[in-house]
Amino acid sequence: MLNNIEHVAIAVADLDAAVAHYEEVWGLKVTHRERVADQGVEEAMLPLGNSHLQLLGPTGAGTVVDKFIERRGEGLHHIAYEVDDLPSALASLKEQGVELIDEQPRLGGRGHMVAFVHPKSNHGLLVELIQRADP
Repeated sequence: MLNNIEHVAIAVADLDAAVAHYEEVWGLKVTHRERVADQGVEEAMLPLGNSHLQLLGPTGAGTVVDKFIERRGEGLHHIAYEVDDLPSALASLKEQGVELIDEQPRLGGRGHMVAFVHPKSNHGLLVELIQRADP
């Protein structure tokens, strides 16, 4: 079902400062930056091998990432796995009793279709499933 780790997401309070840190300290470069309004986040993607590091900053107070940072502080937010057929993957997980946040795929960043799996069903880890727009 899972092809690879598409990205590891880190919630940050100040996206510009975090981007500068990862570029200056770790030598990574942002190749994509996008505001995903319906999710209340701005993301910066930094390629790392065959995967990406995704920095997530809140677009305002009360957004999901803002609330996450208030509760837990900055840090690991989720891991995203790439799948070939997102609707089939969701159906299979639901059939196995896995609690889904998104029962249907929705449009995410970079034009990819995404869905989230509830942390309760995955040992406390929020999981994002991604079907790439450009396979």
